[in-house]
Amino acid sequence: MALIQTSLIWVAYAIAIVLLLAIASVFVFIYQAPRDRAASVTIVSIFTTLALLATVLLLPVDVALVSSTSLSSQGRKKDWASPDRVNNILYTLKIVYYTLFSLDALLCLLVVPFTYFWYEEYDDDAAESGEQTVGQRFWGAFKYTIAFILFVVIIFLVGFFAPFAKQAKHDQQLDLDYFKRLLQENHGERALTFALGLLTTIGTLVYILYTGAGLALLPVSLIKSAPSISAPALAANTASQLEQNRERQRQLEGRNEGRDGGLDSRDRRELEALIREERTLIRRERLAAESSGEDRHFLVKAWIKIEAVFRPLKLLGGLLLMIVALLVFTSMLITAIDKAKNSICKSHCGYILGKINIFQPINWILVKSSKVFPIDYVIFLLLVLFFFSASIVGIATIGIRFLWITIFKIRKGHTSPQALLLATVLLNLIVLAINYSVAMVVAPQYATFGPQTFCDRPPRHAGEQPDCTKDGGAIKPCTELADNPVAKDVCTPSVISTFLNRVTINFPFFGVVLFWAQFAFLGVYIIVFLTTLFRTPKLDQEQVDRDLEEEEEEGLLASTGRRFGATWQDITGRSKKNNYGSTERNGERS
Repeated sequence: MALIQTSLIWVAYAIAIVLLLAIASVFVFIYQAPRDRAASVTIVSIFTTLALLATVLLLPVDVALVSSTSLSSQGRKKDWASPDRVNNILYTLKIVYYTLFSLDALLCLLVVPFTYFWYEEYDDDAAESGEQTVGQRFWGAFKYTIAFILFVVIIFLVGFFAPFAKQAKHDQQLDLDYFKRLLQENHGERALTFALGLLTTIGTLVYILYTGAGLALLPVSLIKSAPSISAPALAANTASQLEQNRERQRQLEGRNEGRDGGLDSRDRRELEALIREERTLIRRERLAAESSGEDRHFLVKAWIKIEAVFRPLKLLGGLLLMIVALLVFTSMLITAIDKAKNSICKSHCGYILGKINIFQPINWILVKSSKVFPIDYVIFLLLVLFFFSASIVGIATIGIRFLWITIFKIRKGHTSPQALLLATVLLNLIVLAINYSVAMVVAPQYATFGPQTFCDRPPRHAGEQPDCTKDGGAIKPCTELADNPVAKDVCTPSVISTFLNRVTINFPFFGVVLFWAQFAFLGVYIIVFLTTLFRTPKLDQEQVDRDLEEEEEEGLLASTGRRFGATWQDITGRSKKNNYGSTERNGERS
């Protein structure tokens, strides 16, 4: 029975990995520019996105596995859950976690930079003429990657030789066995702990800006933005107007034939205006073709069709996501206040919270749903994808910047390979921060012990387990502060909570920064949320380059009007014709 339950939990994780692969592929193919697509960039971006999402979504598996060893209804361990069996489960989880964390670090610090320089080193002319070989290109990319290799080596060396936190070691408040175990790790674990703590701290700074803004922008953008005219209708109207424009130009040019003085001033001004209008119509025609998915990858076309099908549900979906975002905001604020007020060691251990003292809605939902796996897994998956989507929206809105200077813009179908790789690195760092935020702030009790409970009465005889149904004791939820012998035997903390708490207790500086950064995140969210309530977000129009200004001019994606006819035409790919054979547009005939 135990083997079947464990196998089903890992099967659910495997199914989630397949789903994540599809999500990562759709994300990359939607945003990358078709004309600049490179196989190496595509593969690395998809694999990196898959690895980082797989790391976060291991948490419900972790909670389910450690919780499967106990009978929550009776507050005791199951008969098969011997200490050796429990240790084997924890050891397997630890191997998977350390593998994924190491993979994330290597992808972020080595593989993605190398791929970036590998793409930059390619020279079309030199490759065609045979002047550039694969070896030359490899060395050109590798020599720029050496700096990142040195950075990785320095990080792990510092973590390997870094001493334990002296304040934490001598803090009398940390005499409980749970906290003593956090201080017990070898040098290899300490090196990885330091490296991940550093990357998570850096990622949290990025997370504050992009995810904080995106969490507010995503629901509001769904509510306020929808095209007022379908892409096929726009393309048909534009083609008709372009034909009329060129016909009028031919008429004016025909008048000029045989004239010594050429066109008069009035006709010349009209011809110049027609030429300017022709340029605008050509740009509009190109934008309509891009928006309808012509000459694009089949995944992009499919995504455009899906967007059109679900467009009528945007308003409802936006309102629902806004409620979820406010619920997340409230839950995070409650936990942050609880930590600041009731943490047993404050800054000495990164504000570890011994137990939940204030009712917290998301934590309560996940703890209750975790009693029936995989309900909590589905909820957690949706929560992580919400944070991930918000991060993408934040990056697409703000762009990749250095201070106030925009380096790259992230746009659907227009993102260069260099920008896509940099966005992947940012998402990698952000997801590490999301991992900490969800586990330690959004749902701390769920991420640490799940639904595990213990009976506060000692067993009747030595070697037996307590049974509250017979002994008359009270069943209590497992917490870090539960230090009686029964709790030590029954309560098993998750591997991820142990790892993250180990980061903050051994390196308190990281814990302090990570904790107070949550308030900064909430501050960014509330500022952007209040701003977007009174100002329509223009996620696709904040452009400075020429191409995006043209897209904004046409307003194809910016209009706030809604038409079900436009939705149907986008789905079918056909524009509606009236009895005269001309295309209808906004109630008028062209």
